[in-house]
Amino acid sequence: MGELLSLAGQNLLTPMILSFALGLFAAIARSELSVPEAAAKMMSIYLLFAIGFKGGVAVAGHGLDEHLIAAMLGGIALSFLIPLLAFGLLRAMTRLSPLDAAAVAAHYGSISIVTFVTASTVLSAQGIASEGYMVAVAAAMEAPAIVSAIWLAARSGGRTGQVQMDARLWHEILLNGSIVLLVGAFLIGAVTGEAGLARIDAFVVAPFQGVLCLFLLDMGIVAGRGLRTARKVISLGVLSFGIMMPILGATLGLGVALLIGLSAGGAALMMTLAASASYIAVPAAMRVALPAANPSISLTLALGITFPFNLTFGIPAYTAVAQALIGE
Repeated sequence: MGELLSLAGQNLLTPMILSFALGLFAAIARSELSVPEAAAKMMSIYLLFAIGFKGGVAVAGHGLDEHLIAAMLGGIALSFLIPLLAFGLLRAMTRLSPLDAAAVAAHYGSISIVTFVTASTVLSAQGIASEGYMVAVAAAMEAPAIVSAIWLAARSGGRTGQVQMDARLWHEILLNGSIVLLVGAFLIGAVTGEAGLARIDAFVVAPFQGVLCLFLLDMGIVAGRGLRTARKVISLGVLSFGIMMPILGATLGLGVALLIGLSAGGAALMMTLAASASYIAVPAAMRVALPAANPSISLTLALGITFPFNLTFGIPAYTAVAQALIGE
């Protein structure tokens, strides 16, 4: 236990996570600190491109094999199944309607790419290797949870106008900007390989951690402001779910990682993906699929509770557990 706590402490004290904590503190303390919206958007575009491109380069060097396929299938299965668990917990722990519970469940079955990027950077800073193709797993886990949530809503008695499954929804799921950029950059990296990386190394490698620090500073501000303004939707049951669900998701992710034989770094990333909650792609899809659901509940949970939990406690713990069970 002492070794686990030591490893978790090392991973917690990183510039990226401390930058997030600074933004969170500034917002809660009502500081005037802010990041211009255009700058935050540009940083998110950069991070998605950089992580996708580097993942593609790693796959080009690794090649398409059974390990990659197994990891993607495992991630897709998690994305389909986690909403079922989340929905059951929400119905048991809170007074949310079936429609709102299904919408929240979709967020937890999908993934937070920012949480994934942060975990990847923490692993790199600690010298912990991971499978480069995990970025492909992240992309594959964006959409299946949305399908599960729609099925849950319809099964629970969703009426016409409450549940919508049409071409507009599929367009939102498959052509969401973050998914297009991540997958597109991944394919560019896979096609160009190490030669392509050498040409833009100074752009996608050297500035990455600094940009991530500033982006997480902004995310801390956003999360802190959300916590201040969303007190009405945070009951004890909702708060407990926002902390319990990532732990359960990470446990499932660890099981899949052990089953398919991922390295310690890969297992930590699989745990992070399964523990995270989307606050970009899924909210946009839910506006189309479940227009009657209350988005403030999902966003408060995903961005205001689970996101800070994962960055400050989750990622260090997932990394420590993976190292303890699998080794370097």
